[in-house]
Amino acid sequence: MESVKEQLDLIALDTEEVLPPAELKQKLEKAVSKNKPLNIKFGVDPTAPDLHLGHAVPLKKLKELQDLGHVVTLIIGDFTARIGDPSGRKATRPQLTSKEIEKNAKTYTDQAFKILDKGKTKVAFNSQWLAKMDFTDVLNLAGNFTIARLLERDDFSKRYKEGLPIGLHEFLYPVMQAIDSVEIKADIEVGGTDQKFNMLAGRELQEKLGQEAQVVITLPILEGVDGVQKMSKSLGNHIGLTEAPEEIFGKIMSIPDALLIKYFKLASTMSPSEIEKIEKELKKGELNPAQAKRDLARSIIEIYYSQKEARSAQDHFDRVFKEQKAPDKIPTVDIEKKELKDSRVWPVKLFKLAGLVESHGEGRRLIEQKGAYINDKAITDIEKNVSVKSGDVLRAGRRKFVRLRIK
Repeated sequence: MESVKEQLDLIALDTEEVLPPAELKQKLEKAVSKNKPLNIKFGVDPTAPDLHLGHAVPLKKLKELQDLGHVVTLIIGDFTARIGDPSGRKATRPQLTSKEIEKNAKTYTDQAFKILDKGKTKVAFNSQWLAKMDFTDVLNLAGNFTIARLLERDDFSKRYKEGLPIGLHEFLYPVMQAIDSVEIKADIEVGGTDQKFNMLAGRELQEKLGQEAQVVITLPILEGVDGVQKMSKSLGNHIGLTEAPEEIFGKIMSIPDALLIKYFKLASTMSPSEIEKIEKELKKGELNPAQAKRDLARSIIEIYYSQKEARSAQDHFDRVFKEQKAPDKIPTVDIEKKELKDSRVWPVKLFKLAGLVESHGEGRRLIEQKGAYINDKAITDIEKNVSVKSGDVLRAGRRKFVRLRIK
């Protein structure tokens, strides 16, 4: 196990806050003297089927802690997902069904292990303890918190002042997340700055129940490709860990120049000295931002795929965007003949059948934004059926292509 100073220096790198720092030092000193790893908590609710680069920020820090000799407990919030984290929300989340949660949860561990060391990770589902609680248990635990304390949360406070509804079940979310810390006896909890209130609630409950309180480590929030809002699948500004390398490359190339260094720091595995060099070269004009994005895109793809696939994704990007050509390999999708009428079909339906959009609403927006093409000809009329045949190439936006096969 590394020395306390070396561990503190590494933990501080790209970290927003350590609360309280003196206790972190004490915990590390105890761990080093006893050669006993600390238990690091990280929780994620399976509210969507895929993890994205925003989730990878804390996962990267957790991997660093594992490399220092500590153990991570990854909590899959299959029970808390029934409420959905209200952090940063202006309205109550729609509640997910048990089937939706179960389906999403299956993908999370596999994706997390693209970064985490499986041998140093314990996986727990918080339904293991939360589902067993009766109403008396809930009342006893809720008594450890006050409404005034919960209203200190920025999102709750804003909604309350604006007269927007706050569900009683939403108030219970930080209580439930706090119970997770108690159940696993967490020494440290890691999460984004938007999780600060929830993580401090865990610390508070541990103290009230006689446990040694966890130290809270907060990390920066990674903005999405729009450069404005927190990366989120629901906002459509995300870069998924399981997306095709070509899609990841194209999305990285679209991020604002102002976010380049932040992405290098939070989403790549480049060393601080390498990133410092890139930053200096960008400021001096010695490095073009477009070239820096290419380097960034390759480095990120190499984490989740391979060097070969990163290079292939770059070649794909050059062919499609620089040379204005269709990619070498275009996946084929089958469309049943019964979906057509006289070889014609509603374009919104066509793009959904082809898997290029997830809903009719998304298909409408794609066409309205002039991003839908058949054989490089833009579709401009949403309501007018289009003629299609086997071999036609559909394009959604600038990066998604499929070839039709009518069966």
